[in-house]
Parts: sequence; C-alpha cells; structure tokens
Amino acid sequence: MTAFLSIQEVVKDFGTSAGGSAFKAVDRVSLEIKQGEIFALLGSSGCGKSTLLRMLAGFETPTSGSIRLNGQDLVKLPPHERPLNMMFQSYALFPHLAVWDNIAFGLKRQGLPKAQIAARVEAMLKLVQLGQFAKRKPHQLSGGQQQRVALARSLARQPSLLLLDEPLGALDKKLREETQIELVHILQSVGVTCVMVTHDQEEAMTMASRIAVMSEGRILQVGEPRDLYENPATRFVAEFIGNVNVVDEGDGRAVAVRPEKIRLARHLPPAQALTPIHQVQGRVRDLAYFGSYTVYHLQLPNGQTLKVSQSNTERQPDDALRQDDQAWAWWPPSAQVVLTQ
Repeated sequence: MTAFLSIQEVVKDFGTSAGGSAFKAVDRVSLEIKQGEIFALLGSSGCGKSTLLRMLAGFETPTSGSIRLNGQDLVKLPPHERPLNMMFQSYALFPHLAVWDNIAFGLKRQGLPKAQIAARVEAMLKLVQLGQFAKRKPHQLSGGQQQRVALARSLARQPSLLLLDEPLGALDKKLREETQIELVHILQSVGVTCVMVTHDQEEAMTMASRIAVMSEGRILQVGEPRDLYENPATRFVAEFIGNVNVVDEGDGRAVAVRPEKIRLARHLPPAQALTPIHQVQGRVRDLAYFGSYTVYHLQLPNGQTLKVSQSNTERQPDDALRQDDQAWAWWPPSAQVVLTQ
C-alpha cells in the first residue's frame, strides 16, 4: 500500500559552516506516513524537526530528495497551492477580528459563496465547542480557547494534511495536559492526517500514533509510543523518552532499565522467589515524593546512581525508606533492553 505522505532521502543543506564543512539541518530523512495518522517529529532544539516541517509546508526547499502527498509531488508546488495547512505555536490570530471572522478568513480568500462559508464556520465552531464565543476577539479568550480557534481556522479549509508546530507550547503545563486529549479527539473526528513537531516527549507520547525521534538532522528510531519507551534502540532514544538507568554489564554491553521496573526494599526477599534477577545494594542518597509515586536515588558501591520509581500504594507505610538508609534494588532480566549504541 502506497504511503499517503512519502518523504524519501530528504536533505536540507544550509551551506558551509565556519569549520569548512557543510551543515545539513536535515540529513537523508525518509518517512512514510499513513492517511489519518497523527505523526510526531520529536527532538530537542536544533535537531532538524522544524526544518523538515517547513519543507512540507513549502517555506524551505529540499536540497535533494522527494516529498509526495497522495502521489502528488509537493516540492514543485508553492506553499499556497499545497493541499495542506499549518498551525503555528503563536496561533497567528488576527487581533482585530472576532473568532467567527478569524475562522472565515481563509475561506473568504478562497472565494467561496457566503452561505458555504457560514456553514463551514458554524461547523468548525461546533467542532471546537466555541459557538458561544463567536463574537469575541482573541484577547478576550483564554490560551486554550485561542488554540482551538487556530485549529478551527486550520481545519476550515479541509486540508489533506495538517502541520502543527509545537501546537501546545504556548499553554501552561496544566492546561497543556488537559488540551492534549481534547485536540486528539478533534483531529480524529475530522480524520485529517497530521504531522506535528514537538520537543515535549510527554506531548508526543499522548497525542501521536507514531513518533520519529530526531537528532542532528537524522531519524534515530520510528515507532509507536509504547515501542519507543519499552524497546529503545539507542542510548539517546532511551534517555530522551522518559527516565532511564543505563547500566554497564561489564562485558562491553550497556542495558537500559526504566526506574519503575526496579523494585526497592530495605531487605531482599527470598532469592528463590525472584530468580533469575539482577540485584544490587546501595544507600538512599536522595528521594523525591510526588504524591502517587516516590523517586529514589540509590548510590551504589561503584559510584553509579540508580534511579528507582515506586508507586505509593499505602498511605502511611510502616517501613518507609529514608535518606541515608541502606536498601536493595532488584529487577528481572526481562525488565531491561540491550542498547545497540
């Protein structure tokens, strides 16, 4: 089956750097994205994810490679002729226009009949549940409401592809978490194919059906959120997606163990009930209480620190570990994954 969005061997070279070598912001990236998928490009600042998104939008031209949407060559089309829309982090709403007119703006530029514009705007207002705010100006709305107006405007033109650039970056943490699921429901109800850029791994894990982790212009690993978390291929992916302990096995191998996969107690339970296991003893150097769970930093004899996350299932445990206590940590071999690099 042909991919809906096909990106093949795309390179973006910004010329020669101060050191004399060419700087490739995007380096031979290939991706295939299915129709209706919410796909995330995840990476830290400068990894090339935004440059790749701008090439999809037409704001940058690839140095080499191809980008095809539903079989159509996008590289040859100027931005305004591409069957897609892009929603920016700043939302770029017109401050002097009411919500209704902000959503209608692109439709009016298309030259659609007034009745069709009105019907489409009303449908979008209903979709994002902002009908009662149609006459308000952007400054009269909360950050989350402005974000929904920007989304409604982006979807009003019924694009084949929606590009989201740090879509929730302007919201505070609590509102961002509340809006993530809401945004996914809206996108799924419309059925639009979506490519989003984010540096927030929790946002990518919550919203995307698949994620591409990028670093230094390259794709390191592509997979579903659970796949990337449980089976990271490299140390970079393991450390970028959630918290992880990287343990040297002593035979040249490094393994990744997630903090919540490790058990911690003052005394080691009978070995026969746990075999085969990995077990270490150390001192609780630090601990941080987060309500539903506590994170312990266990100082090992070799100087390494092991991070352990324990669920707080009891309200007032009788034998709670405290700073400077000696404790045992253990985990089964199935809890760890060998890293390739």
